[in-house]
Amino acid sequence: MTTRTRILTGITTTGTPHLGNYAGAIRPAILASRDSNADSFYFLADYHALIKCDDPLRIQRSRLEIAATWLAGGLDVDRVTFYRQSDIPEIPELTWLLTCVAAKGLLNRAHAYKASVDKNVEGGEDPDAGITMGLYSYPVLMAADILMFNAHQVPVGRDQIQHVEMARDIGQRFNHLFGQGREFFVMPEALIEESVATLPGLDGRKMSKSYDNTIPLFSSAKELKDAISRIVTDSRAPGEAKDPDNSHLFTLFQAFSTQAQAAEFRGELLAGLGWGEAKNRLFSLLDNELGEARERYHELIGRPSDLEDILQAGAKKARSVATPFLGELREAVGLRSFVNPTQVAATAKKKAAKAARFVSFREDDGSFRFRLLAADGEQLLLSRHFADGKTAGAVTKQLQSGQALDIRSEAGRFSVWLEGECVADSADFADDASCDAAIEALRVALTPAQD
Repeated sequence: MTTRTRILTGITTTGTPHLGNYAGAIRPAILASRDSNADSFYFLADYHALIKCDDPLRIQRSRLEIAATWLAGGLDVDRVTFYRQSDIPEIPELTWLLTCVAAKGLLNRAHAYKASVDKNVEGGEDPDAGITMGLYSYPVLMAADILMFNAHQVPVGRDQIQHVEMARDIGQRFNHLFGQGREFFVMPEALIEESVATLPGLDGRKMSKSYDNTIPLFSSAKELKDAISRIVTDSRAPGEAKDPDNSHLFTLFQAFSTQAQAAEFRGELLAGLGWGEAKNRLFSLLDNELGEARERYHELIGRPSDLEDILQAGAKKARSVATPFLGELREAVGLRSFVNPTQVAATAKKKAAKAARFVSFREDDGSFRFRLLAADGEQLLLSRHFADGKTAGAVTKQLQSGQALDIRSEAGRFSVWLEGECVADSADFADDASCDAAIEALRVALTPAQD
């Protein structure tokens, strides 16, 4: 029997869905859910919303609008598991179990946290001014979302790849500490849809609520037309050739057209089609694409009790997976009933000593790299770039083989060499003593364990 690929997608409930959300995430996710080999989980990430928004009315409205958007877009709730994050109490409980094994050093490197700290420092503020524990531990909550349902693939934008990698790292750590030979969590993979471009907003920047440059997804035809009329274009007059490859309007058109329609539109722009008429063409295309879904959306918004019933049914379906699995995890960490037989410490295998571990990842340019993390999560080494995962894996095996290490230090840092080639580097150190201590820690980490 072929195992179905489990795919998990969430969308944060902090605003009204716009055209960029639909083209970049919602539409491809709904199409993917129709694959008979896919076991799809879709959720409203309303716990995540609390990190970014303190307006209860906005969060409530957004939950309603986003639920209606998925259903109006064609999501078949009989084929998938569709739920609100906050309806699954096992999620926050798993978040705590994972928080207890997540290294602080790992969370210190989270992009969102680092960006907030950098902004504070630039502004002369305390580094942690205004930073909540919600923002800091956001990657652990996301790891719980993914690992609770053992998703194989997580469709994300490139800016979210790090969170999937962190989920892998945290899951590996839990497996190592409590698995005793069992892998509780599968290792998720980030799924990047290369063919889906980031849509530009009205001003050419990425379409985002932060920039106030969005085109609402299910606004009225008049509002849609008005928004399109505000798309920034250059000053070339009708009759002058336009450059489709540098036109935000063409990028939007291409995201919703067939290849033949896009080719025809490109030709017309090169032939001098006026921007006013080009905007009319884009409006007609979008209105035809979204018209029926817009009607379904407004019908659903008008029947919130129906939406509630659908989400409660989805929560029941999700919890049929989550509840027994969390029971196994509680048992693994020692949160066991006094009535049931417990594992006697004297007969248990001695817990393995905490060990360093390698974490592999893929860069945006397609190259493969790895980190060597100490038991506390601190980074000991960062590899150079490798063309493929197989080569990177072979290097990690050599480093773990027990062979003598070729370590070369210079100016407060060091590098590791294999067969005359540099394969990995350390961080920069404040002084030679710190560098020497790190080299010794590396040697210990790569010394094979003795039975």
